[in-house]
Amino acid sequence: MEKRIIGRGLVAGAVAGLLAFVFAKIFLEPVIGRAIDFEDGTSAAHEAMEMGTSGHSHGEGGELFSRGIQSTVGMGFGVLLFAVAMGALFAVVFAVVHGRVGDVSARMLSVLVAAAMLVSLWIVPALKYPPNPPATSEHSTIFQRSLLYLLMVGLSALLMVAAVYLGRQLAPKLGAWNATLVGGASYLVAVFVVMLILPTINETPGPIVDGAGVIVFPGFPAVDFYEFRLYTFLTQLIVWTTIGLVFATSISKVLDGKRSESSASTAA
Repeated sequence: MEKRIIGRGLVAGAVAGLLAFVFAKIFLEPVIGRAIDFEDGTSAAHEAMEMGTSGHSHGEGGELFSRGIQSTVGMGFGVLLFAVAMGALFAVVFAVVHGRVGDVSARMLSVLVAAAMLVSLWIVPALKYPPNPPATSEHSTIFQRSLLYLLMVGLSALLMVAAVYLGRQLAPKLGAWNATLVGGASYLVAVFVVMLILPTINETPGPIVDGAGVIVFPGFPAVDFYEFRLYTFLTQLIVWTTIGLVFATSISKVLDGKRSESSASTAA
């Protein structure tokens, strides 16, 4: 049974990856392209300033892969690989919690698990450390930012598991609805405390000025920050919604049908 669950999770992830890639190619990739153009502009501005003071420039090597390859094959492979991996992880979580969260149908459980994973693995971490377009962060802080983001993801996931466990423990005393509210509130309070404790990173690129204080290149457009984060969120929403719905459609016939047969046998 576990292999069938994992297989359906992989299929759901593949479908989600294809849909997410189409969306990202249409809406997200142009913003990434403008961010890369911004990086080229800042490099040219710094080079021009260096040439003005030292009389020579520092050349840089070409790209290993062209922008065309990066925006098609590279993006497509990356999105598909991510979605398939999340589909497999989703299936594992589903297999673990199925039958342990009360009398919930496989279809409803699939939707609930997908929603919980979207919130805990992306929305909450992104509220603390929102995604930035490429070429808009300091290279010297890549390791620190990556470590803090992964820490936030891990803590958010652990707190979500703890909240679900708390809700299950309180359900006999408070009822399913009240226990769910208490578990959800405890998760929100806990992640709020974690966000307050973890350091904040703000690396919005400002304008480049010369020695006289004159702006020689503008800062990164705020609208591109907004659009990048919005389209990144919508891409994640497409991934997790598709995984939840496709998996629910394929698995409900197997598990809910099996449960019905088991109930009928017990009644007989």
